[in-house]
Amino acid sequence: PDEGCYIHGLFLEGARWDPTAFQLAESRPKELYTEMAVIWLLPVANRKPPATGTYLCPIYKTLTRAGTLSTTGHSTNYVIAVEIPTDKPQKHWIKRGTALICALDF
Repeated sequence: PDEGCYIHGLFLEGARWDPTAFQLAESRPKELYTEMAVIWLLPVANRKPPATGTYLCPIYKTLTRAGTLSTTGHSTNYVIAVEIPTDKPQKHWIKRGTALICALDF
């Protein structure tokens, strides 16, 4: 794109992307990981995050979310968090352990 960048190839754990509603949805039975839609990261200076309607979803390098604690206070396996549209509160997805994963182990 002219501004920002596209991210593709991520996997959702604990939820799935609903392409018709353009938001997070419950996982289907026996479906552990699903492909995430392409994400467009667009930097905006001094942007205030919305109070509702999004889930601040963490991105991890691998399925093993643990890593060594770095000087920033985050795990070395943690990449960044992205806002994903949802009609449920954040605590709903936190309880399910919903996260984006860069690479599956198998």
